[in-house]
Amino acid sequence: MKYSAVVVAAGSGTRMGLGYNKVYAVLDDGRTVLERTLGIFMDDPDCVQVVVVCDAGEFRKHVFHDQPGKITLASGGATRQESVANGLMAVVADTVMIHDGARPYLGADCLERLKKAMETEDGALLCVPCKDTVKHVEDGYVIETYERNTIMAAQTPQAFATKIILECMIKSFAEGYACTDDSSLFERYGYKVKVVEGSYANFKLTTPEDLAKAA
Repeated sequence: MKYSAVVVAAGSGTRMGLGYNKVYAVLDDGRTVLERTLGIFMDDPDCVQVVVVCDAGEFRKHVFHDQPGKITLASGGATRQESVANGLMAVVADTVMIHDGARPYLGADCLERLKKAMETEDGALLCVPCKDTVKHVEDGYVIETYERNTIMAAQTPQAFATKIILECMIKSFAEGYACTDDSSLFERYGYKVKVVEGSYANFKLTTPEDLAKAA
């Protein structure tokens, strides 16, 4: 199955406190976070295109100076949702995988399971079981405790039929609906999303502690 990947890397990394975009932090192997994130897609022969949503100048400075032909650059938006939309507009394949630029430890096994699911599905995402009990809290008080065996933590990549996710994205902007992740658009507009086994190793770098764990 051939696909395009959209890698969202346009954030400012405020919570990381580095003073620059965290995807350009250098890991112990000498690569930036973003280079490591892109690596699995660059090495996968089924991936025909990698759309990197980023600041083009920063990308060329920190990552690929000569831009291999597989890479397309797209500009970031004011929100993650706008950034994803910009990336989707550049996609050439019928299937797209949307991935966080700050999630550099995607395993080949997870990617293969996701590709397998997309042979029969219009949407699929990686998930792992929640380790903690999840509470619904309002005004500082617990309203409800969710059954832990029904709760899963969403990861990326999230994979979709390109035409459908674009249609959903356009509808969301028309309605003013802000999504928390891309699969929530599929859910909102009546499409099923297949859950695929993820990995706890596929974590997102969000805080300084995450970066220390990654390095």
